[in-house]
Amino acid sequence: MDEAAPQKGTVTQRAIEAVKAMIAEGRLEPGQRLPTERELAAQLGISRSSMREAIRALTVMGVLEARHGSGIYVTALEAGDLLETFGVVADLSRGPRLVELLEVRRILESTATALAAARITAGQLAAVEKHLAAMNATDDPEEILAHDLAFHREIASAAGNETMAAILDGLSSRTFRARVWRGYQEEGAFARTRREHAAIHRALAAHDPEAARAAAAAHVGEVEEWLRAQLGGQPASSAGDVR
Repeated sequence: MDEAAPQKGTVTQRAIEAVKAMIAEGRLEPGQRLPTERELAAQLGISRSSMREAIRALTVMGVLEARHGSGIYVTALEAGDLLETFGVVADLSRGPRLVELLEVRRILESTATALAAARITAGQLAAVEKHLAAMNATDDPEEILAHDLAFHREIASAAGNETMAAILDGLSSRTFRARVWRGYQEEGAFARTRREHAAIHRALAAHDPEAARAAAAAHVGEVEEWLRAQLGGQPASSAGDVR
């Protein structure tokens, strides 16, 4: 990751910014093939090696993709690809940084759930219900984890904002969620988090954005309290789930 993120102000970084500007200004469109490395280097007045590094970095970022035997292309620029690094942050963060991520997630999750309450279709609500029922039908942490993730992804999708959904998905570290669910199993807290999921579902079914916002905020807020208790070395006084 460090190699793919040249320091600001370097020739490579300036090349990265130049290519991004071409895309932002419409001179390069999603799916379009880039000029050759030689042509771009000449156009920008830099060495081919610096241009090569810029292309490599932009490929890691999800902005460009290499197609074997065909060249380098601008990707579809989907939010999920461009925001994939959020997942790396969530997976690698520890201690207080995880609490910060949960605070961000609480804000976004509550907003997404409120939007979903206003926009969710009958089919989307049925999908949410399916995962809720599956969570309630098992005590296996792995099964609960899988349906819990799907439950919240369905809600984020129903919100109708792909960028927000991508950020939330990136903030959803499976490793951390698994740790939380194991902790809940030890504390016998499954019943509590099931009630929280049920409250979210009721608000969605009622198409009540404010109730949905409050239920989702409380749900993620329980995880914050659990994590703070873990970091403080105290018995967890509250529980929830984390996506």
